[in-house]
Amino acid sequence: MKVFLLTPPFTQLNTAYPATAYLKGFLNTLSYPSHQCDLGLEVILDLFCAKSWKKLFDLAEKEKDQCSENSRRILALRRQYEQTIDPVIQFLQHKDPTLAHSICSGNYLPEASRFDQVADFEWAFGAMGIQDKARHLATLYLEDVSDLIIETIDPHFGFSRYAERLGRSAYEFDELYQEINDGETFIDKITLRLLKEKLEKEAPELVVISVPFPGNLYSAFKCAQFIRKKYPAIKIALGGGFPNTELRSLKDARVFEFFHFVCLDDGEVPLENLLQYLQGKRALENLKRTFVCIEGKVEYINGSKQADYKQKDVGTPDYSDLLLNKYLSVIEMANPMHRLWSDGRWNKLTLAHGCYWAKCTFCDISLDYIKIYEAASAKIIVDRIEEVMQQTGQTGFHFVDEAAPPALMKEVALEILRRRLTVVWWTNIRFEKSFSADLCRLLAAAGCIAVSGGLEVASDRLLELIDKGVTVEQVARVTRNFTEADIMVHAYLMYGYPTQTEQETIDSLEMVRQLFQAGIVQSGFWHQFAMTSHSPVGMFPEKFKVKKLNESEGSFANNDLLFEDPVNCKHEDFSEGLKKSLFNYMHGVCFDFPLQEWFDFKVRSTTIPKSYIKKALKKVREEEPRSSAKVLWLHDLPQIEIIDSAHSLMTFYSPKEEWSLTLGKEFAAYLMEFLRQTSIYHQGPSKYGKLKEDFIKEAWGELWSQLNSKELIPMRKIGLLFL
Repeated sequence: MKVFLLTPPFTQLNTAYPATAYLKGFLNTLSYPSHQCDLGLEVILDLFCAKSWKKLFDLAEKEKDQCSENSRRILALRRQYEQTIDPVIQFLQHKDPTLAHSICSGNYLPEASRFDQVADFEWAFGAMGIQDKARHLATLYLEDVSDLIIETIDPHFGFSRYAERLGRSAYEFDELYQEINDGETFIDKITLRLLKEKLEKEAPELVVISVPFPGNLYSAFKCAQFIRKKYPAIKIALGGGFPNTELRSLKDARVFEFFHFVCLDDGEVPLENLLQYLQGKRALENLKRTFVCIEGKVEYINGSKQADYKQKDVGTPDYSDLLLNKYLSVIEMANPMHRLWSDGRWNKLTLAHGCYWAKCTFCDISLDYIKIYEAASAKIIVDRIEEVMQQTGQTGFHFVDEAAPPALMKEVALEILRRRLTVVWWTNIRFEKSFSADLCRLLAAAGCIAVSGGLEVASDRLLELIDKGVTVEQVARVTRNFTEADIMVHAYLMYGYPTQTEQETIDSLEMVRQLFQAGIVQSGFWHQFAMTSHSPVGMFPEKFKVKKLNESEGSFANNDLLFEDPVNCKHEDFSEGLKKSLFNYMHGVCFDFPLQEWFDFKVRSTTIPKSYIKKALKKVREEEPRSSAKVLWLHDLPQIEIIDSAHSLMTFYSPKEEWSLTLGKEFAAYLMEFLRQTSIYHQGPSKYGKLKEDFIKEAWGELWSQLNSKELIPMRKIGLLFL
């Protein structure tokens, strides 16, 4: 039975969303043939080309009299836009890097209002290489035309979302239903033409549409509507992040005018059971976590006794079929983490299912995809890394975990180093104390370039209320460890949490200011708290002193909740000031500005001492490792040369530096054996307790004091780690 796995428009321009690759990898283990498609990318490539722009500009010209001055400028420069679009797309696909010189000249690309910010950004981008600057300018050029499309042709358009407003807080289905049935937009026509070509070529019996975000929802329904009308024999299933959070109490039978099935949570067993049902091998009542419509009424069926698959058994994600060499590497803004998100081709992979912490009170921890934690072994994960690298030819990975577990990250890093793989990766973490300076150095050696984590409200009272399990001081020390290992740190920041006061918001901003001034956080993003129905705050609002205002469930999406906070604080008023200050802090400026400077209304003075973070970063005396700690030498063995009958010269090499040490001949021989036992490329790592016993047995004294001696301390800095 042939399965067609579809991600509808739009998600990301630079890389594939992984859901279909995960499912295709799983279907491979069951020997079901399948084909996958990132329809969003294919629509963008079809739309952003000279051929389509002739039609696009013809349509836009019809609205010229009602256009803004900006759109009229773009229309006046029509010839230049049509002439440059194909080369620009080639450049953003890394197929014509020399075009960067023309783009940066200022005489090649037509410019409209998006380029107004270039003068402001010049100081931020001035130090960037020509390729990066050109990608940023090319991104502004695309966004200018996007503005024209939105104003004159299709108000729903967006590069990474389509009709997102219709999917957000869609308590009832009415508005979305009407939009779907209102005819086809310009973008719809492209989408459905490409979909028709795929269906004709692949001839699937089941189409599985994955909807990760609200910005994919409208297109998912539009694609399903088209398939139901033109190919009535094909069955259609809906799954993905949006249904998993928003459609858990689905009641509106009209959804099933488009889809035959709506599946929740981990998709492997629901999909396998669905295929068995369609082949007549399983009864309808024995499906797993699946909504269907029976005689006009929505029914939730979960009669399957089959357990969900363990992580070791779900297979390796399969990225074949996707147009991996045609994704666009764009730079939308100067935020370093957002740049990673939009620039470069990242293979998506998961280290562990669920969250090992699963306590944060704002998070949907009641749902299985978060609360059920299970990790694959480091060996299996790195096997998958190698398989995906062979498939894609790409060494970049984004581990898309809820929060990557430190113990597993350590084992994966060791396995990467043992295999001498070149891998570049980043992931999401909790800022917990397990991330010691040595662990961060290990992760960096294994290819980690960035981490993102939740600092959230940057207030110890509220962090405790969130049950984050960290303090601001701890976050400061951990972010320093990452930064000193040359791993970029991005902080997720939150305002408006229940009972948060204006004073706490200003104090949080001061904490953030000090973290950036100390240089231990390099990127961040503020977002306003939203209460969801599957989080502890949403399920037990009285515990958090808030009142839920949603009196009853809607018939469609039921996740976002309205609430009333007893603290009289207009949190939305702080939004602009928080974002403006953060933009400047990320670029290392305006740390001396009073916090009042960022707001156009009177705010309180901070109560946080100016040296709070500086004091938190004062080094605590390093304690001797536990006996069970692993000792690791990151490099190959040093060169050893006998100087005379009593002395030897040891020369250590690392990628960055070289260092020599003259030692007694016998001690040098012992140290060489010590490094052999701990080197990742020989026998290591070894347990500290055993090494310590051997050291004492050989009458060399106390191992810890020797390793911290003036002679050997450089060895610690080069790469002798205690984990």
